[in-house]
Amino acid sequence: MTSIDTANHPLSQSRSGEISPEPNRRMLLIGLAAMAGLAACSTVSVRTGEGAGVSSSATATLAGIRASAGLPALVPDVQLEQAALQQAGYMASRERMSHTTGWGKDFASRMKDNGVRGAAAENIAEGRFDQQKLFDIWMHSAGHRHNMLDPDFSRFGLAYVRDGRDGAVRYWSLVLGR
Repeated sequence: MTSIDTANHPLSQSRSGEISPEPNRRMLLIGLAAMAGLAACSTVSVRTGEGAGVSSSATATLAGIRASAGLPALVPDVQLEQAALQQAGYMASRERMSHTTGWGKDFASRMKDNGVRGAAAENIAEGRFDQQKLFDIWMHSAGHRHNMLDPDFSRFGLAYVRDGRDGAVRYWSLVLGR
């Protein structure tokens, strides 16, 4: 571990008599702060077509899940699918599952940015499994199951992005909304 002895850092005195860090150090700190700000504004590029359009292939599976609880089927929604693809892309680029993003977006702000209004929920997953296994895993998890069986939801979007290092690994996102 490296430590810095602050007593040995050069200091300068301003006209007002205040002691401040040397201009080079100050500029370095300002530069780092600016770069952090720019990084927070960046977006994750998602490989187009990677896992897009899978909502339609999940319609029957979700309809069966909801019918078993006496609920109407969910309708695939392009807007929700785009939100799901965005999150799947973020997770794949960072190689970790998360409902938040590195650029400071939590689930609620991501939904707002994607034009999704009203109640919404998100299920995420990562692994070497197909869509059928994905829904099986979610049905055996109380929180994920609750989201899929929420009677307030009528629409959904499902997407995945493959891991860049291991194409068998997929990062999945299911966004449900009114």
